[in-house]
Amino acid sequence: MGMTLTEKILSAHLVEGEMVKGSEIGIRIDQTLTQDATGTMAYLEFEAMGVPRVKTERSVAYIDHNTLQNGFENADDHRFIGSVCKKHGIYFSRPGNGICHQVHLERFGVPGKTLIGSDSHTPTGGGIGMIAIGAGGMDVAVAMGGGTYYITCPKVVKVELTGKLSPWVAAKDVILEVLRRLSVKGGVGKVIEYCGEGVKTLSVPERATITNMGAELGATTSIFPSDENTLTFLKAQGREDVWVPLAADDDAEYDEVVEINLSELEPLAACPHSPDNVKSCAEIGPMKIDQVCIGSCTNSSLMDMLKVAHILKGKTVHPDVSLSIAPGSKQVLNMLAENGALAAMIDAGARILESACGPCIGMGQSPNSGGISLRTFNRNFEGRSGTKDGQIYLVSPEVAAASAIAGVLTDPRSLGEMPEFKLPEKFMINDNMVVAPVPEEEMDSVEVLRGPNIKPFPVSEPLAETIDAKCSLKVGDNITTDHIMPAGAKILPLRSNIPKISQFCFAVCDESFHDRALEMGKSVIIGGSNYGQGSSREHAALAPLYLGVKAVIVKSFARIHMANLINAGIVPLTFENESDYDRIDQSDEIKIENIGKQIAGGSVIKCTNVTKGFDFNVIGDFSKRQKEMLYAGGLLNYTKQNA
Repeated sequence: MGMTLTEKILSAHLVEGEMVKGSEIGIRIDQTLTQDATGTMAYLEFEAMGVPRVKTERSVAYIDHNTLQNGFENADDHRFIGSVCKKHGIYFSRPGNGICHQVHLERFGVPGKTLIGSDSHTPTGGGIGMIAIGAGGMDVAVAMGGGTYYITCPKVVKVELTGKLSPWVAAKDVILEVLRRLSVKGGVGKVIEYCGEGVKTLSVPERATITNMGAELGATTSIFPSDENTLTFLKAQGREDVWVPLAADDDAEYDEVVEINLSELEPLAACPHSPDNVKSCAEIGPMKIDQVCIGSCTNSSLMDMLKVAHILKGKTVHPDVSLSIAPGSKQVLNMLAENGALAAMIDAGARILESACGPCIGMGQSPNSGGISLRTFNRNFEGRSGTKDGQIYLVSPEVAAASAIAGVLTDPRSLGEMPEFKLPEKFMINDNMVVAPVPEEEMDSVEVLRGPNIKPFPVSEPLAETIDAKCSLKVGDNITTDHIMPAGAKILPLRSNIPKISQFCFAVCDESFHDRALEMGKSVIIGGSNYGQGSSREHAALAPLYLGVKAVIVKSFARIHMANLINAGIVPLTFENESDYDRIDQSDEIKIENIGKQIAGGSVIKCTNVTKGFDFNVIGDFSKRQKEMLYAGGLLNYTKQNA
């Protein structure tokens, strides 16, 4: 039996375990990336391990999230990250160089390599045939130190693409269609592998859009083969020497197969407040809009921007619409300026933002009260835009630009004939905004610079014999990491200060949670299904840890957040019988006796609701390594013990 592309790359990097689906495997990591919202904590963790230099083939730190410097906090974090990189062997992409995933695809990604990043949209690298996985900062720190990265050996879903996209239908519509079919939970424990004749019709930037937003499926990652289109892209970047052809074997077997005829797709939109709430533009109709934002790691490539500029050229943005555009990298922005496309955007009335995440992470451009905003981003969770009642729709750049001119949601197929858009034979290459680290023999001369906002991460304790604590919060289904630890311009600067940022923990759900949890001293959280979906931010585990949360009991977890809880030493448990969720209320006292012995003895763990006087079972299905991490009080303690 042949192998899938996923199996080929994972097998080539296998360090521990066997390629048995559902079991834990450890893989060697070739590359890592961080961004500044997660990077400060990741590098504090790396320092705590005492490893002098990174041991990966390439590690890169990007400054792209916290670029709004209102106060000293963000600037201090950037200075700290830059100095750590210089000392410890990490390349530093300065603010203004671009969004981590866009730049990494352009300048550093290598087909067949493994990449983990402290950002959930790291699977963008799958667009050039990498196994690229989003992870918590602690996992990235361990990988930088030469440690193994552990995942559940995934099922592999084949998405068979046939046909060719019709004019004005985009790669964004492909992934929206996949989300419509599979849902935000449909990819959990799986890798989405794209195959078929239709793959040949998609450029690398289009493929990267699809793998980027595959994160919203809950998938471990998504991947395309490395073929002639990949070579064309890498050659244009002056990096053809790293190309290798990669594809699944013809007789590879998959766990599921999804068939999509690209020719049959039409322009789509994800409606508020979930990426899988997908309808066609025709179904929604000519809805009046207030704002359009074009950019993000999903849709900020040169190809995307050239299409937008073509649509805007000679037109004027509707007077009732605010249009902002953020090219994804300095390379893209430079090329737009050189070929005149940037002038067409400015002339139409677009507001040009810096090459950074910006509005996607809540850093500016929040819509008006109740405003309808079309965005080419990957997430439309409630409140993520910075406006609590903002109505966010996720669309392609083509839909966004056409709608910005019309003032209403517009099917771009109404624009008439679409010209052929081709990637340039040669991109403008200038890596002067990437700072190389000093040679190892000079590292002792580098001072790591810390500002007053940079606080140590919270210390976790070894697992107690018994957890006896009240329920500090009960929440429903699809709680995202944006609910647990919100982003935005007010909160992101506190990412390196857990005591302060914890004041906003669960504020979207219950503003009194912080004070209540502190007063309780220790507590448990009860939740519904798909708990912790969305961003990889480990702060969604570190802030609850600081506030005394000892266990989280839910119907089901999102992959990265469950791993982050274990890394922090918080016990993640799922209900054996989901109906028990309804029997527990906030402030109920929950007792788990001899929890360490129960975890060691098997996956079923007995709990008691002391307040209501009944027992219920939960599942703690942990690997041997995860059990040892929980006993130790988290990954950092475990790593130190096993150094």
